[in-house]
Amino acid sequence: MNPSNKRHLRSIAGLLFICACFVTGTLAQGLEKAPPLPEGMTGSSKEDPRAKLPAGLFDAGQASMGMKHVSLVKKPSAFELGTVDADDPRVKQILGQLGAGDGSQIPPAIRLVFAQLAFANSDLAFQGDRVFMGNFYGMSIYDISDPEKVKLLTTMLCPGGQGDVSVYKNLMFMSVEMPNGRLDCGTEGFPPDLSQGGMPVANKDRFRGVRIFDISDIRNPRQVGAVQTCRGSHTHTLVTDPNDKENVYIYVSGTSFVRQAEELEGCSGGRPEEDPNTALFRIDVIKVPVKAPQNAAVVSSPRIFKDEETGKIAGLDSGGTHSDDPKKGTIAASLTDQCHDITVYSEIGLALGACSGNGLLLDISDPANPKRIDAVNDSNYAYWHSASFSNDGSKVVFTDEWGGGMGARCRANDPNTWGANALFRLNGKKLEFVDYYKMPAAQGDSENCVAHNGSLVPVPGRDIKVQAWYQGGISVMDFTDPSNPMEIAYFDRGPIDENMVIMGGHWSAYWYNGRIYGSEIARGLDILELTPTRYLTQNEIAAAKSVKVDEFNVQNQEKIVWPNKLVVAKAYIDQLERSKALDAGKIKALREAISSAEGSKLASADRTKLKSLASSLTGGSGADAKRMKALAAILNDPAM
Repeated sequence: MNPSNKRHLRSIAGLLFICACFVTGTLAQGLEKAPPLPEGMTGSSKEDPRAKLPAGLFDAGQASMGMKHVSLVKKPSAFELGTVDADDPRVKQILGQLGAGDGSQIPPAIRLVFAQLAFANSDLAFQGDRVFMGNFYGMSIYDISDPEKVKLLTTMLCPGGQGDVSVYKNLMFMSVEMPNGRLDCGTEGFPPDLSQGGMPVANKDRFRGVRIFDISDIRNPRQVGAVQTCRGSHTHTLVTDPNDKENVYIYVSGTSFVRQAEELEGCSGGRPEEDPNTALFRIDVIKVPVKAPQNAAVVSSPRIFKDEETGKIAGLDSGGTHSDDPKKGTIAASLTDQCHDITVYSEIGLALGACSGNGLLLDISDPANPKRIDAVNDSNYAYWHSASFSNDGSKVVFTDEWGGGMGARCRANDPNTWGANALFRLNGKKLEFVDYYKMPAAQGDSENCVAHNGSLVPVPGRDIKVQAWYQGGISVMDFTDPSNPMEIAYFDRGPIDENMVIMGGHWSAYWYNGRIYGSEIARGLDILELTPTRYLTQNEIAAAKSVKVDEFNVQNQEKIVWPNKLVVAKAYIDQLERSKALDAGKIKALREAISSAEGSKLASADRTKLKSLASSLTGGSGADAKRMKALAAILNDPAM
């Protein structure tokens, strides 16, 4: 970062703070070229079909494998900046709402990126036939009952970024972090004032925290609660307690500056050795009475970075990481004082914290008081961003948002261990690193690209994750064997613009009730379907589609349970054939018996035949042994 950019960043850091990792990605003037690959490292492939796609907003070239694009619903006009000219009055207007005046003190490239970010689509949540799409300027709700004719039900203007949403019954929660957020959801922001070194002037009308809406009238969400926090809410996690049906909890991850005590009593950004009550080095936990959400309040602020032996609040650090240019050496270790994302798996009583400099394993048996069990760091990781468990809880995927989502970090010369997924085994209560996975196609200098948000795809017998990579598109990773992760499907578009980085690409890509939904930052809502390939059969896709849920909030991971349907059995048979765990004769007998049972609608004789075959399913090892056991269970008690 050059000295002039440092001065500009200091002047706007408090006003436009998204998170430190995001900001660093905006500082390149023109197109940033990747330095040479460090010795011994491998980059992405320039020979991949995705590497040279034509540019365009709605006419960009496309490439896919194992995935069909169903439809794109363009983002509402209310969420369009409408210009790529940094001097356009609309840019000045939005920067003014953010409190940065007319933006004249900010270099044009940075000015434009921040203005674009103010209208970026963000995360997704699902309920019934509806998808809830967050945006830095509000949110939208869509009817997805017909994926080819998706209908926009409502758009709500409510600025404050990131606008990440989650849903629970008649309630919707929204994260607000930026200083233009107002209690009343107004779009006017606050008057600029740079007299406090970039910090916004304290204002009691400002809102930074978690909003709560009643969505009983789906076309008219009504704000019924607003819980303020000292650092705002960059993201949040909905947590349900199996033993408490009257309340839900919200884990708040704040990554921004700490507001003044004059604005919110009790807030302090002091160093922990000077102020034991600092708002740094903690998360916040909000308890929400489901029937009285207006009474929601922060009930704890766990010190999950604390050194339990010494009692030091600042007990974890990154261990040091690489610089963007290997010639410049390494970056010294920094203290970890925030989480970016927390994924909870209440059924197993655990959570994963992707916390800037560290990956954490948390005990959430008491949801209001999560406790750290283990922590890892990695010199290849620049910013621990998000995480997922495998369905059985034995494996973990962390992501690294190197470059903050605004930088091109999937170029041919970018190492494939930087900005990648890190795969771990969970051995008891310890995280054990296994390998990395990075989307393998080289992207251009104008394509912001790095690992971002994804979810499991419920194919039985396998661990599969679909994931967004910004302008790197969508990649589907099989990590059944975490020491050999592989890509089995993808969808990608060319860059929005060949000559400049325009904030775009997929923020999130999630599987929900049979399809993949992508939150495209600049374009809108993408709907896609998996298609059969040598890596994934039609039976496996059909088995995944047999799993239906009523609500889906990705950071609140729930156990996937497959029905005892014959289509699921056929998926296991395809897998056992692929791995050669069963001989051809047995595969043939199983398929013929299932076909007969389907034709007779499970007549008594066919049930008997299936049970006899089940008794012969023994042996195998690892994943194949589990597949045989699951297949036998279905054959012993099958359903159509």
